[in-house]
Amino acid sequence: MPARADHAYPGKARDLLAQDGAVILTGLDPSADALVVAAALIHGSRLRHLFPMRERRTHDGDPVHLHADSFDIVVDVGGRPVRRRDPDEDSVLIQCVTPPAFGGESFVADAYRFVDDTADTDPELWEFLTTIDVDLYGAWTGIRGLPATPRVARHVEYTRTGRRIVRRTDGAVPLHRDPATEHIHVMLDRYRHTVHDLERSLPRFRLEEGEILVLDNYRCWHGRDPHTGDRLVRILTLLTADANG
Repeated sequence: MPARADHAYPGKARDLLAQDGAVILTGLDPSADALVVAAALIHGSRLRHLFPMRERRTHDGDPVHLHADSFDIVVDVGGRPVRRRDPDEDSVLIQCVTPPAFGGESFVADAYRFVDDTADTDPELWEFLTTIDVDLYGAWTGIRGLPATPRVARHVEYTRTGRRIVRRTDGAVPLHRDPATEHIHVMLDRYRHTVHDLERSLPRFRLEEGEILVLDNYRCWHGRDPHTGDRLVRILTLLTADANG
């Protein structure tokens, strides 16, 4: 359960983020500018790159399963390639603009703990996550702006500075003509089902208007329950000085 910290005390919020991998920032208005201010308050001079803000509006929304924000989108703007998303985004901020009338509670999982526990409870899955390369976005090849070159990685890797990354995306597929294709499909299904089972045990919390959930995107996964009525959030992903690459 992420702790709450008032934006007037950014040092406390940073400490909670470092300790738990997640924190809820309070006291800001629900404007787009406030979301950018929150990123600066949390990361300060370690901010390296902000990506375009996204709005997600849903009506009577279906559940969103645990995931880590990650994508690879490059577009052409005025004849120049411009990156709108990056596979190595290491921080995500989710601002509640309009909470739903009913439901829509959020939940967060510590992916580091998940992987460490899996080493004992399911060694085969742990070996898959830590040793097998997949194409992270191969299931989404029809999306314009997604590079044709496969993004090859393991679900669990480390940055050059030793920071652990635990990925969770429904876009992962086996590499083209990988001899272990059948096994990889089996393990991807097991991974998905295991994560979905985990969701049931996680504590829920409600984001109120203006509150911002800040996540270490390498460490924590997030999701939300179904809801009735309208819900609007803004999402800001970024790279810090500690990001991979």
